[in-house]
Amino acid sequence: MLRKFKFGKIAIVIFLTILIWVWTDLDLDEELPVPSATISAAYNDELLVSFSGQSEVVITNIKLKGPAKRVSEVSKEIDEGTQDLDFTLNPEREGMTTTGSRTLKVQDFLNRSDKIKEFGGLTVEDCEPDIIDVNVVKLFKKQLEIECFDENGVLLKVESIVPDKVEMYVPEDSRMKAQVQLTNSNINQARLSETRVVPYIVLAGQRRNATHVSIKMSPEDDSLRQYPINNATLIFGLSKNLQGRYRVDIDNSIINELVSFFIVATPEARQVYEDQSHQLTLVILDAYVEKGPDLVHREDVVYNFPEEYVRRNEIRLEGDPEKAEFKLIPLKLAENPGAGTN
Repeated sequence: MLRKFKFGKIAIVIFLTILIWVWTDLDLDEELPVPSATISAAYNDELLVSFSGQSEVVITNIKLKGPAKRVSEVSKEIDEGTQDLDFTLNPEREGMTTTGSRTLKVQDFLNRSDKIKEFGGLTVEDCEPDIIDVNVVKLFKKQLEIECFDENGVLLKVESIVPDKVEMYVPEDSRMKAQVQLTNSNINQARLSETRVVPYIVLAGQRRNATHVSIKMSPEDDSLRQYPINNATLIFGLSKNLQGRYRVDIDNSIINELVSFFIVATPEARQVYEDQSHQLTLVILDAYVEKGPDLVHREDVVYNFPEEYVRRNEIRLEGDPEKAEFKLIPLKLAENPGAGTN
């Protein structure tokens, strides 16, 4: 009996010792490195808060420190995606309610944030940058006109917008207009009856919405829109002096780039353009021969838009004209085996 009692007592002592070691270990502080986090401003109708013109700022090389047990729990939550490191700056709480630029001590801000308090016992020991610039602009209520665009950013002509203006908060000297982006479904609905959409403005990368408006469009869509042109037909316009004497040597990869582009046009102008026998012409001048047949020449492609629609501003190229690189090869040289370009 005595031996059993002594053995049991020793076992209890060992168990308690191990338990103390475990709890002591869990109470020791450990570090948790976090690669990055973001700080964004809380939405406020009357204030625009930005970070060097952006709606949020990225903080890197964050070091959290605290009890090993809590560090392990938070690390697991972050890995599983149940916990994030997105911080929100409340301008009123930070005393940033008037127009002007300020600096914010990042580590101090993070440590007093609700997010770090939720971590229970963890603190931010280090992060980069140390200080960030915060810009605050006081906003004022104004009536804004509304512009409508399609999904490609092309301005649309509409029959009516009700109401024709929306009340929004903008910088005092701003002359901006509210925007509405209409999907193809919106446009079809607006032609039949009306479509209800939400106008918005973008300030420092932050979208701000107004109240709904109703938009009507005429049944006939005569507005300018952006269209892709694929596999356009390209011809070479050689002068009479060059015809039958030279051929144009141009790489197929260059041609593939030339024949796909975007135009801005009315539906009618687009259809007429696509129905033409050719959409593109590469004009080859006599002067290119004088410079030497071995030289690589570069010339703008002519897009052959129908003049009637060009005069009415109903068709144009989206972007700058493409340049084609080519060589002029004498036909007698081209007919010889092994002749050509590298």
